[in-house]
Amino acid sequence: MRIAVFRKAHFNAAHRLFNPSWSDEKNDAVFGLCNNPNYHGHNYELEVKVTGEVDPETGYVIDLKILKDLIYEEVEQKYDHKNLNLDTEDFKTLIPTAEHICYMIWKNLRKRLEDHLDLQVRLYETPRNFVEYPA
Repeated sequence: MRIAVFRKAHFNAAHRLFNPSWSDEKNDAVFGLCNNPNYHGHNYELEVKVTGEVDPETGYVIDLKILKDLIYEEVEQKYDHKNLNLDTEDFKTLIPTAEHICYMIWKNLRKRLEDHLDLQVRLYETPRNFVEYPA
């Protein structure tokens, strides 16, 4: 029997959408207010979905305490109350759009999960704007 389990989390972070190979004018035209040189922040909401077969010995797809700890280590410790552009390795050379943040969260969690488990990440940048990987 395949079941999906979910864990929610949140983090607060600042970022700036800026492509260093573009002129200031092009960055302003493409990214608008999100290109503020003083950065801006979001209260990100995260949903992590893990799907797999239920282990007949434990009754779990994954122990939710383990998933909670993975999210804490791979997301909250790395991103919470950080400037994503300046304070994280993940975005030293990657524009921290919602799409890229979602993908990096997926990538960082994926490497810590067993291969037989499927992973999907949904990231809310605002209550109305969210992204999901894989789509």
